[in-house]
Formats: sequence, C-alpha cells, structure tokens
Amino acid sequence: MNNYTQYGFHINTEKCSGCKTCQISCKDKNDIDLGPMLRRTYKYGGGSFQEIEDGVYINDVFAYYVSISCNHCNEPVCVKACPTGAMHKRREDGIVDVMTDLCIGCSSCARACPYDAPQLDTQRKVMTKCDGCKDRIAQGKKPSCVESCPQRALDFDKIEILEKRYPMAVRGDARPLPSSSITDPNLLITVNRYNDRSDGSIQNENEV
Repeated sequence: MNNYTQYGFHINTEKCSGCKTCQISCKDKNDIDLGPMLRRTYKYGGGSFQEIEDGVYINDVFAYYVSISCNHCNEPVCVKACPTGAMHKRREDGIVDVMTDLCIGCSSCARACPYDAPQLDTQRKVMTKCDGCKDRIAQGKKPSCVESCPQRALDFDKIEILEKRYPMAVRGDARPLPSSSITDPNLLITVNRYNDRSDGSIQNENEV
C-alpha cells in the first residue's frame, strides 16, 4: 500500500472520439517542439467483411481510441532505469517527474517504459514527459488535457477518488495497452465494448 498521496488518470474509451484535442493542449501548455508527444491517442481496430452471397456482405469491423500519457506508475521502470536519479517519483503526489538538471538525455528511461512516456527533447538534450501539470495540481486545477477534452473522456484526481467515481473501470488493462503487471499504472479505464477483441491492431495517427 502506498504511504503517499497518489494521483492518476481515468480514460473512458466509450467517449473518446480520437479528436486529439488533449494532445494539442498538452503541447501548447508545455510549449513542446514538433518532436515529443507527451500525450498520444491510439486507434485500435480490426475485423473484416465477408460476402455471404452475390453482392451481400456482413462485417464485424470495430475501432475505438485510447488517449495515453505517463501513468505515474507505482512501480515505475523508468525510475529504475535512470542512471542519475533524474527520473523520480514525488512523494507529495505520486507524480513521476524529471529533474532536468540531473538528466543526461541517455534515453534509458524511454527504452524501459512500456508506454513510451519519456521522450527526448532534442533541443535541450534532456528527457521530457507528462508531469500531470503539477503546477495546475498545486492550484487545485485539472491537467490541461483533461480540461480541454470536449467529450469529457479524461479525468484526473487522487486514485482512490477515481476508483469510487468510476467503479466499473479496470486498472490499466485494456487493449492495446501492455499488461498492468509490468508497472502497476495509476490509470483507470472504462473499457469499450470491443475490448475483448484480440484480432485488432494499433493504428498510430499521432503525426500531428
């Protein structure tokens, strides 16, 4: 059991439309250059068409979106991989953050993270990642990605509050994400009705 306050995200894949407003607001708030993408929206889809008679088709095609950033994990492998201690987990809020004055830009954290959360800022030569908009947290506000979402598909709060608010959500396990057993992410997901489909594939549409 954590002995510190822990914040986390909730994503409702039934509501997410893949509009990428969260991505854009994150880049704008953090004044990020073209390369790094601290929040990304992935499309997971699959299925096929089948002709049952001449000119008559049936299909089981499906698709949905998942918006993902750093999950501020309870067992952050990025922290373990960092050789300088720059990547660390803050005790006051459980946010995984980067001390840029210690970071050497080696990308060890990026290679370790299954969510591609840490990314290299090629201009400053240091790693960058979602910090939960810690300045906004201190002011009692939500992260910019959450407040900008037009579908209200994203939420952010203390993890125990999110668990009560979304009792049907699962802890980190939803396709196409990696198993939650790797890092124990502080991510709750209200899963799409197609989440039991294993025949889909990720379609990365983040080149924006």
